[in-house]
Amino acid sequence: MSAPEAADLLPGAPHPRFQDRLFGHAALEADLLGDFRAGRLPHALLIGGPQGIGKATLAYRLARTVLAYGAPGAEMPAHHDLALPKTHPVFRQVASLSHPDFLVLRRAPEAGEEKIPTVIPAEMVRRVKPFFGSTAAGGGWRVCIVDTVDDLNAFGANALLKTLEEPPPRSLFLIISHAPGRVLATIRSRTRLLRMRALAPADVLAALDHLKGEVEDLDEAMLPAAAEASGGSVRRAIVLARGEGMEVRSATLALLDQLPDPRPEALHALGARLQGDRADGLDLFVEAVSDHIARQATQGAAPRHRLVRLTEVWEKVRRSAVEADVFNLDRKALVFRIFADLADAARA
Repeated sequence: MSAPEAADLLPGAPHPRFQDRLFGHAALEADLLGDFRAGRLPHALLIGGPQGIGKATLAYRLARTVLAYGAPGAEMPAHHDLALPKTHPVFRQVASLSHPDFLVLRRAPEAGEEKIPTVIPAEMVRRVKPFFGSTAAGGGWRVCIVDTVDDLNAFGANALLKTLEEPPPRSLFLIISHAPGRVLATIRSRTRLLRMRALAPADVLAALDHLKGEVEDLDEAMLPAAAEASGGSVRRAIVLARGEGMEVRSATLALLDQLPDPRPEALHALGARLQGDRADGLDLFVEAVSDHIARQATQGAAPRHRLVRLTEVWEKVRRSAVEADVFNLDRKALVFRIFADLADAARA
């Protein structure tokens, strides 16, 4: 039986756990492999960076390597990356989430449920303690991926922290975060931060070329432009290169340039376009708005009270987008609400 898909899956694209290639992070992989071979791998890595740059792909690659070669007496190949053939039994077990020493915490429906939860379910987090309390098969490692720690509520974060404080031997947490600076300080203090950078356009384009046979509705003619406009994110590039992705991004940027008085007819047009779109367009809209807020907050010219207001708007944008996606809420109303908040912040 295939595992139930989660909120981290981009519609029409293969999940990172099925990927056998990682682009743009060769040096990082070599360092991790060296640490593993030398016995220096920490019990917990906080893998941070922008969305869509390969954090989950790296986590699954490292998990497969540790599970495949971490048992006593296991002999590692001489290669310098974390590649594992798709034909390897561990690759197949990790892909199907059936490996006995592998656990993933993610926003996925529980057995018998269909709705994707807005946070990682508490029932899922409760599995961490007994999972690490059991003996690993074959005397190897036990590996847990948290994708993402940003999706844990206070209960989940505290439950995770208890195991992080007293990790058993040969255990590995791979904790993914799109905003590691916002992770609980107590969790950060018990992990090694592995900060991943946005990819160069050439690496994004190479990843798109590798994925073009697997991703639905990808417009091959749009790949170079999508890579350039992606901000170093393969996920964003995929969204841009199919459907009306570039048009949604351009329309959103044009409205942001009109603040604090965006044209109502343009807001109506963008809202109507998102209304009939799948999650892709909503993702692009939210990313463009988030990037705008980040630029405003980091330019240094905005007064303190405006920065506080922008932070509040960013929180509302993130929360509202998740709710709109999960509960299929009116996206035109979401566009008007967010731009009203942005206009208020711009006038503050």
